[in-house]
Amino acid sequence: MKLSKNSIIGFLAGSAICLTACLSIGSADSEKVKEERPLIPSVTMSPDVPSSVFFCGKEMDITRYNMHEGLDRELSSFTYYHSTTMLLLKRANRYFPVIEPILKENGIPDDFKYLAVIESNLDPRIVSPARAVGTWQMLEGTAKQYGLTVTSTVDERCNVAKATSAACRYLKDAYNKYGDWATVAASYNAGMGRISGELSKQDSDNALDLWLVEETSRYVYRILAIKQIFEAPYKYGFVLRASDLYKPIDCEEVTISSDIQNLSDFAKKNGVTYADLRRFNPWLRDRQLLTGGKTYKLQIPKENDMYYKIPNTYVHNPDWVVK
Repeated sequence: MKLSKNSIIGFLAGSAICLTACLSIGSADSEKVKEERPLIPSVTMSPDVPSSVFFCGKEMDITRYNMHEGLDRELSSFTYYHSTTMLLLKRANRYFPVIEPILKENGIPDDFKYLAVIESNLDPRIVSPARAVGTWQMLEGTAKQYGLTVTSTVDERCNVAKATSAACRYLKDAYNKYGDWATVAASYNAGMGRISGELSKQDSDNALDLWLVEETSRYVYRILAIKQIFEAPYKYGFVLRASDLYKPIDCEEVTISSDIQNLSDFAKKNGVTYADLRRFNPWLRDRQLLTGGKTYKLQIPKENDMYYKIPNTYVHNPDWVVK
């Protein structure tokens, strides 16, 4: 039988996906997977779209055509955008332990950690073309409105813990306005002014029923999709071991209440490189720290914890790894 060019390309692509998954685990783990899990087919398959999903404790019917197709698009995108999605799982092992307790303390549903995943790929230093910054991608004005400091030497939008607290304050305000968490999520992308205006103009009470720009229309479905994958990575073809996840690195905390004119000198005196000081304190934005009368806490990574000589054993969520 003669195969078409497209058939050959499809077969090779599917085989490559399967081979990549198999090579990502050791032979012993591979045998364990064979015993406990169904084999991953060597073809490109459309991921299953559930008929309903839970978001913030509420069951959402996904059978309506636009919702089914919206979730299908995002599940397909994350499932076959392998490198980025796998990286998200690895980073979550380091950052979810910081984010989750703050959400809980502020009465914000745990599912909003997935909003942070969508916003920033869990990169505390990321800057968008619109100049939104940090894990929660806040504009400078919004950040200051919700209690963050942004100066020439400090940008607390890049402080994961403080930015999460500020995001919680925004989310509370939005929930007080809308009383619906999915609409709150949409407002985080479009802004409360835009969502409120469209709800009024379109005579609707739910953001998922609105006609919006594509980015906002996709936004909530992206959150729902990444939640599905994080809750069952293997189902979507992601095979990880504990040693693959990024480990939280233990740090000493140094309280600073006076200016530091040279952070390179400060780093050296504290036994770390300037690069490591910046990586573990991404809210620093200059070679000096001007406190402006405020107190800051600098994280100094412990030398013996910065190496993978001993493989990571910390698994924040057991569902992320091969059992």
